[in-house]
Amino acid sequence: MSKWIVTCAWPYVNYIPHLGTMIGSALSADVIARYLRMKGEEVVFVSGSDEHGTPIEVEAVRRGTNPKSLCDENHRKISELFKRWNISFDNYSRTESEYHKEFVKNFYLRLYGKGFVYEEEVELPFCPRCQRFLPDRFISGACPYCNFEDARGDQCDGCGRLLEPLKLLQPKCAICGSKPEVKKTKHWFFDFPKLTEKLKEYIESAPLLTENAKNMSLSLLKEGLRARSLTRDNKWGIEAPFPGSEGKTIYVWMEAILGYISATIEYFANVGSKDKWREYWFDKKCRLLCFIGKDNIPFHTLILPALLMASNEGYVLPWGVSATEYLLFEGQKFSKSRRIGIWIDEALEMFPVDYWRYVLLSTRPEGRDSSFSWSVFKELVNTQLNDTLGNFVHRVLTFTSRTFSSLIPAPRSSWVSEELWVQVLKRFSACTHNLDNLRIKDALQEVMNLARDGNKYLNEQAPWDLIKRGDVERASTCIYVCLNAIKSLSIMLTPFIPTTANEIWKALGLQSHVWEESWYEATKPLEPGTRILEVKPIFTKIK
Repeated sequence: MSKWIVTCAWPYVNYIPHLGTMIGSALSADVIARYLRMKGEEVVFVSGSDEHGTPIEVEAVRRGTNPKSLCDENHRKISELFKRWNISFDNYSRTESEYHKEFVKNFYLRLYGKGFVYEEEVELPFCPRCQRFLPDRFISGACPYCNFEDARGDQCDGCGRLLEPLKLLQPKCAICGSKPEVKKTKHWFFDFPKLTEKLKEYIESAPLLTENAKNMSLSLLKEGLRARSLTRDNKWGIEAPFPGSEGKTIYVWMEAILGYISATIEYFANVGSKDKWREYWFDKKCRLLCFIGKDNIPFHTLILPALLMASNEGYVLPWGVSATEYLLFEGQKFSKSRRIGIWIDEALEMFPVDYWRYVLLSTRPEGRDSSFSWSVFKELVNTQLNDTLGNFVHRVLTFTSRTFSSLIPAPRSSWVSEELWVQVLKRFSACTHNLDNLRIKDALQEVMNLARDGNKYLNEQAPWDLIKRGDVERASTCIYVCLNAIKSLSIMLTPFIPTTANEIWKALGLQSHVWEESWYEATKPLEPGTRILEVKPIFTKIK
């Protein structure tokens, strides 16, 4: 039994997450957390709401409210939505948590004491109309590297590079649109370049970095790292703890990235095991997994490891970073301002959560961007969920009910050599291998392939004809194998679509909840004579 810390990027609470955010972080992480738990591993799955910094301040200004009220309202909404999406967090925290604020301040004070933090007077853009400095999202302009027109002061959404506000071309204040002037101010910096060689060794040896994460990280290292500003002239955030830093706050990314640790601390404190978090974060055998979108790569492959290395306290580094490409909406980027896309609250008003989970995981942008479209959604639900999976389960259960009085029939002794059972073992092994390597889309494809195998076997064996010919033993064996394939499907589907998987499990007359079972229960045979439940359709076609 191994220990795992499963994490996903913390969503900003300036608005409700959209489908791209869901597949890039929480949903992907949930699949792996559920899978590892079923394998019997010790898993802590944490994330939380990212509440500080300019994204929240800008949105609060636009709404005419204060940042705290905005955060409280949206954190509550997002927390509830994640529950409705069946995201199985052990702790969904927030950066306003006292655990988080205390940990961040103490952590950076220790880094300051170890010589990794220094102060420097710098020039920054200042809006004369708003009378404020313009860090991060308070300023926008064109990216100096790719010319993306709506880059922010800290990062470009076009090419993913980390930026500095003064590097933007045609800069303007994000609030009033004014052209900024340049003024001097004092800030505190993390000495990032000191760790270049250690970071290069880490990137080259990390077991499970997706190709995009590895390539981007090595490219940034080759260009040369620059010191990262730790502080901002924002009012909303965690107060900077350094001597002489009164009135400054910690840059949101440099504190939110530490939330994985503080959320773990908070979780164990809440369950009455205050110091147990150390058994995870300081155990070299513990594996830390981060699920993110590609725009968050530098913060998880370079900044987080660098901070943990600088602490010299023995924290585990990310063992795996799974970074998706972008999910587009009908070929366009999601945009709330332009009303392009679907947000996770809207989605649940239209269709059941497992329809969404299945479609998003089937089209997960692994290796390249993918595009959500209503035609693809309809195709996947109608042909794969309904016609392939639902049809196989319904046909077998209906035949069992009508022909064998709803009792699982006894097979002949050689049933394990049946072609469908051979395919069950093959698909289960492939699905397991893919999940072990964080290839979530490929793993789900293996599960659906098993449903196709089941329909093919059922059609070829035609147990209805066998019954007509009086070959009850052969028909019993066929149905027994099919019922075992359905049991395997319910186990293998659990990380992906848990509600539906449990419905299938219960239909077989099994008493537990499927997510309480071992992953390896998928290859264990059913008990003949067990009574199945009343047969009901699992899915409904989208018209």
